[in-house]
Amino acid sequence: MAQFMPRITFRAIAAAALSLALLSGCTSVKNLFDGRGKDKSEDPTPLVQISPTATVSQLWAASLGKGGKDLGIGLRPAIVDGHVYALALEGGVSAFDLKTGQSLWRYASKLKLSGGPGAGDGLVVVGSLKGDVIALDAATGTEKWATKVANEVLVAPAIGGGMVFVHSNDGRLTALDEGTGERRWFYSPDMPALTVRGSGGITLGPGMVFVGNDNGSLTALSMSDGNVVWTTAVAEPEGRSELERMADVDGAALLDGTTLYATSYKNHTVAIDGPSGQLMWSRENGGPRGLALSNSAVVVTDPTGRVWGLDRNSGGSLWQQDALTYRKVTAPAVQGDYAVVGDFQGNLHWLQLNDGAFAARAKLGGAISGQPAVSADGILVVQTEAGQLAAFALQ
Repeated sequence: MAQFMPRITFRAIAAAALSLALLSGCTSVKNLFDGRGKDKSEDPTPLVQISPTATVSQLWAASLGKGGKDLGIGLRPAIVDGHVYALALEGGVSAFDLKTGQSLWRYASKLKLSGGPGAGDGLVVVGSLKGDVIALDAATGTEKWATKVANEVLVAPAIGGGMVFVHSNDGRLTALDEGTGERRWFYSPDMPALTVRGSGGITLGPGMVFVGNDNGSLTALSMSDGNVVWTTAVAEPEGRSELERMADVDGAALLDGTTLYATSYKNHTVAIDGPSGQLMWSRENGGPRGLALSNSAVVVTDPTGRVWGLDRNSGGSLWQQDALTYRKVTAPAVQGDYAVVGDFQGNLHWLQLNDGAFAARAKLGGAISGQPAVSADGILVVQTEAGQLAAFALQ
């Protein structure tokens, strides 16, 4: 198990890196921190035995190739129309049947794939550590086009409105023509000096693209031309040092009706009116990797690994689960009446949505750092850093 860096050393390294960047003329130091726990001095909380109250069964498992251990982010599969699409850092892109795990196709690549997959409109789109963007036919895996953006791609592209939207690690959002890969427009916000490794997820709404920024804000852009409609702070980058001001919005916002829910590395979760950008509520519980929604709750994981259930209407705390602190817990997913998170030892944990109590647990080979994905019919699919893909159903 990796050793955690003491707080004083961690801060010293941050200061030294920042000083070096300033001396060399850099205006941005990207990717020094992984965002999975601010206090590196704490040991992971040991797991305790639970008495399961839910029955979970593993439907199938598959190997993708070398996983995402070296990326500092979590890879997540995409589920569309009964198919699962997943990539490996070294292993290409693979497609599987959601219910059986049967292999449908595999796209081999010599590139180190790091962003995606994004899926929709008959396409599967992925990005690489060198800024390559590749669009594949969703039915066959045949390459349809390839292009490049200016920086590495660490988040899934989004597809809609006749375009593919790619958020690269320099903060730029690029809109590409869905049919040809030709650039249509781009948006480039100001970047802070220090940021969490990763890029803000992309959320599509009627005529708009919502993207999280490294300065702690969420921006709505016109889908047709990239013009800014509004920008709203999810968390303010406050503090005396660049480290303390880190406020990245890296997890994709979730849109339900006209309400957007977003969370930030700086322990803030908000609800925003989508058309206007007006803040509806703000809560000082949040995390770097994203959130999940149930009918009544917003579920988030904070940087220490605590999992929180917040009231969707007010942001008030419904419950918190402290038994997973410092276990590098993933962003949550919602499966049925449960929130599901993974941890660095390959454990999946099902928590009751009404009170956060443990309901079930399963073990996989390899750390889980990517948010689980759940299909419309309730099948959960998760990917490990060792390149294993597995599907689970509730009984």
